[in-house]
Amino acid sequence: MAVDRALANLDLNLLVTLDTLLRERNVTRTAERLGVSQPAISGALGRLRRHFDDSLLVRIGNRYDLTPLAARVAVLTGPALAGVRRVFDSTAEFDPSGLEREFTIVSSDYASTVLGPLIARRITERAPGARLRLEQTTPYNVDHAADTLRSADGLLIPHGFVTGLPYLDLYTDRWVCIVSADNPAVGDALTMDLLAELPWVVIFDRPTAFAPASRQLRMLGIEARVELVVDGFVQMPFLVAGTRRVALLQERLARLLAPVSGVRILDCPFEVVPVAEAFWWNPMYRNDPAHLWLREILAEAAAELRPPHRP
Repeated sequence: MAVDRALANLDLNLLVTLDTLLRERNVTRTAERLGVSQPAISGALGRLRRHFDDSLLVRIGNRYDLTPLAARVAVLTGPALAGVRRVFDSTAEFDPSGLEREFTIVSSDYASTVLGPLIARRITERAPGARLRLEQTTPYNVDHAADTLRSADGLLIPHGFVTGLPYLDLYTDRWVCIVSADNPAVGDALTMDLLAELPWVVIFDRPTAFAPASRQLRMLGIEARVELVVDGFVQMPFLVAGTRRVALLQERLARLLAPVSGVRILDCPFEVVPVAEAFWWNPMYRNDPAHLWLREILAEAAAELRPPHRP
């Protein structure tokens, strides 16, 4: 009974606030994320501090950090929220038309551009009360995928980066090279010698963050002369256009952006392992009705993708 009384005195909205506060570590950003006023979040933080008898957030220089207790609690808030969602989403027959939930998918700008519109259209049509949040992935998100998926519904990333988590295979794509449409150094085809000579635009270029095709090129003995390093794929064609640069890009994205960016698409002069895009999620969502529905939406959207048209 004591536990029941304790629970009766808790506001479940505080769990959402706590989870966001511990991830953002900032009252203003938490307020913006939750769409409420800053004083409301400050008040909630005060209540949480009284409940835990702990500061939770402590100032270190110009930023806030978690107390040891808050760090332990942060590991629990994501699974706790997921459990609450499963309870309230459970019905005899799942009906997405009445669903009020935000789905958060961590994704590269490539997958968001190619697949995102197809996912968003289906969610809007079938679950008008739901909302989709597409968050840009980072090397940290990928290197710590299990942690990322405690507060997100899934991660859109190709095979080769994540292991030990359930996944749904979606579609394949191939790597192509892009060069400026007016690059005089490149004719109708690229050669390995040209790839070694031309300056490159690459993504991340870190030991655990890279485009697999770039790593494969290095294994073939070509050390790219890197001129620009970026953190997204969409910007690459615009940084190649009007220059001598070359870049590797997924074909579907290259076909979308070539007409507006002024680049040409050329086959790679070496065999490249294709992109095998997949959706990864936390095992706690395995039987969650809303999450099962989301995975069906993703599978449908991926099935709509056709091989890109090649002129």
